[in-house]
Amino acid sequence: MTVQTSSDTLSEKLLQRAAPSRTEYEDLVVVPIFAFIVALIIGALVMLATAVDPATIGRSYIALLEGSVGSLNAVSETLTAAAPLVLAGLGLALGFRAGLFNIGAEGQIIVGGLVAAIVGFSIEGLPWALHLPLTLLAGAFAGAAYASIAGWLRAATGAHEVISTIMLNLISYRLLDYMLRLPWVQKAERADPISKSVVESAELPRLLAWIDANLRVHAGLFLVVAAVILIYWLLFRTKLGFEFRASGENADAARYAGIRAPLIIVTAMGSAGALAGLAGANQVLGVLGRATPGFSAGIGFDAISVALLGRSHPVGVLFAGLLFGALKAGGRQMQVDAGVSIDLIGIIQALIIVFIAAPLLVRAIFPWGFRKSVTDQKDSAA
Repeated sequence: MTVQTSSDTLSEKLLQRAAPSRTEYEDLVVVPIFAFIVALIIGALVMLATAVDPATIGRSYIALLEGSVGSLNAVSETLTAAAPLVLAGLGLALGFRAGLFNIGAEGQIIVGGLVAAIVGFSIEGLPWALHLPLTLLAGAFAGAAYASIAGWLRAATGAHEVISTIMLNLISYRLLDYMLRLPWVQKAERADPISKSVVESAELPRLLAWIDANLRVHAGLFLVVAAVILIYWLLFRTKLGFEFRASGENADAARYAGIRAPLIIVTAMGSAGALAGLAGANQVLGVLGRATPGFSAGIGFDAISVALLGRSHPVGVLFAGLLFGALKAGGRQMQVDAGVSIDLIGIIQALIIVFIAAPLLVRAIFPWGFRKSVTDQKDSAA
């Protein structure tokens, strides 16, 4: 009897230890999948409500699939769209883990991309192996420096990072407009604000140009994979990552444990800005070849959704970025083939975030998709 009781107690303890990991898996994988499914269903209902016939709805979703993964060109466009989203999303996820709601990725992308463009066209004669890394580092450093302003304001004065990063976004728009009008930045013989083109040694090479010159996927893809691995290692295998997560879970307890909160705030914001700056450099060096007004294209704001959908986990952010990249690439095809407004993609993205923000609602809609917790099992048995 004693042995049986001890065995039951041990089993309960093991279940309790396993429960958090199972819950984390469900939040990271199962909830986003169900949220995407519900978003597609509601998106179809929205189309029905706007007098779109069922056949067109079916064609639109088929076009969405074909435009994202239905051909080599579609996969190329999906990966090209996903790369900056994942980089910026990783930065935002890092800030979220540290308890910082950084809305300034858009501004950091602009500053990082602008500096990368300037370094890319200003230096000539360097070999590719030196010029490209130098340009990428310049973009990352610029983004880090710009984000650190908000971090320093939070650490030194208590100014909330949401307000300061919004203001820094607005400043970055005007800074970009001003810089693109300077004679040493603006492209010669152009009246519109556009920078000089980066030299070939600073460009991210296209990976599939040997198959088709129109395939835009580029070496920034390797940068994305390296960033995911690095951020995962930083968050879950280093002391600094533990301090980030501890500060995010309970700032007061972290301070009591000796973690220097001001340093963590500035470091986390700087790291997030570096990744956003890399996202901007990725766009300038891999896709556009120069800086133009609005080259950020709202990537910094979409990256907030990517970080939330990925549950601030590096692997989750990677898959969320791929999903949003697929929606962007497939949305254009959907508009062409089915005549459905691309605004539907924005609706689907918004719905995904709504359900991600309410995991209990998803669990209530799909109770069969989730394992009962240890507490629920005890209540059922009682």
